[in-house]
Amino acid sequence: MSKILLLLLLFFTSLVAQKVLYLSYSDVPKRVIKGEVFTITIKALSTMEDLEEIQYDFSQQSGVEVLNDMPHREKKGKYFYDTFYLIATTETAKTPDIQATLVADEEYEPSFLSGMALDIFSLNPPKNFSNIIADNFELVEYKTTSYDHDHNIIVFVAQADNSAIEKMHFKEVFKQGIESVKKSYTHSKITYFIVVDKKIENFSFSYFNLQKNKFLTVSIPVIVDEDRVTTQTDLKPQDQSHDQIKIILAIAATGVFAIFIFWRKKYSYLILLLVPIVYIVYMNKPSAKVCIKIGANIRLLPVYNGTIFETTNKESDFVQDGTVGDFIKIELPNEQIGWVKNEDTCAR
Repeated sequence: MSKILLLLLLFFTSLVAQKVLYLSYSDVPKRVIKGEVFTITIKALSTMEDLEEIQYDFSQQSGVEVLNDMPHREKKGKYFYDTFYLIATTETAKTPDIQATLVADEEYEPSFLSGMALDIFSLNPPKNFSNIIADNFELVEYKTTSYDHDHNIIVFVAQADNSAIEKMHFKEVFKQGIESVKKSYTHSKITYFIVVDKKIENFSFSYFNLQKNKFLTVSIPVIVDEDRVTTQTDLKPQDQSHDQIKIILAIAATGVFAIFIFWRKKYSYLILLLVPIVYIVYMNKPSAKVCIKIGANIRLLPVYNGTIFETTNKESDFVQDGTVGDFIKIELPNEQIGWVKNEDTCAR
C-alpha cells in the first residue's frame, strides 16, 4: 500500500509545473510623498541558462498606480533587476502583489511577491502649487497672446525629471489644459496653456523639488506678443450642442409641416418641407478634409513664431475647421486643435 502511495505521489509531483524563477525585492522606498513618482526594483534569478521574457501581473495594490507595464531591466551577473515606476495617490498605500511567469514553450510554476506597505506623507503646498513633484523642473519656452477682451493666453513648454508631468494643474486660472505631453517619468516634456486675467503681469507657480526637498518658484513674465491672432474666437473649443438643438428643431418642424399638409391635403405646400430638409442635410454633411504634407509643423496658435507641439511624420488628411490669415485650423485624431500654414497643404 505504501509503495502505491509513493508511486502516486511521484506521479502527481511530475505533473506540477517546475519552478525555475525566484524573485525578491532589490529596492523599495521607505518613505514616499503623495503625488511622487517612485520606483520599486525586483531582483529575478532563473535556474535556466537563457532567461526568456518574464510576464508580470499586479493585483491588490492600494493607493498607488503602476505607470509602466514593461520594466526597465539591468543585468548584473546571473541576476536581472526589473524596475517599475509607480505614483502614490493616497495617504495610505501598499505596493501591488506581484506574480511573475516565465514566458516559454514549456509551462513553469509562477513566482510571487507580496506587496509592501508604504509610509506616505502629504505636502502642505502654497496656493500657487502646480501639482508637480520632481527632481528637476524647468521652462523651455513660453509665449503670451491676447485671448479676448479680459484675458491673455500663456503657452509654455516645460520639462521635468522623475515626475508625472501630466498631473500639472493650476488653481484660480480662467482656463487651462495640455496641448501635448511626452511621458517618460525619467525625463518628460509638456506643452501647456493657461488663460489668465489681463491684469496679471507675472504668472508665478511653485513645484516641489525632491533633490532640494523644498518648494521652488517658477515665474513667467506676461509680455503680450504683438502678432495676435485675427479672430480670437477661433482659438476657443466649438460648442456643438447648439447645432444639435437646431437639427432637432428642424426635424420637428419637418414633422409638423408634413402632418399639417397631409391633414389639410394642401399638397402644394410640400415645397415648404424643402427648407428644413435642406438645412438638416447641410448640418450633417461630412466635414471638409485637407491634405497636409509630411514634416509640416502643427502650431498651438495661428502665428508664425507660435509654439510647435507636433510635426507630421507622413502625408495625412485632417478635418478642416476653419482658417485665419495664412493658417488652416485642423482637428487631430486625438481631438486636439492645431494650426498649419497654407503652404503645408498638398494636392491629392
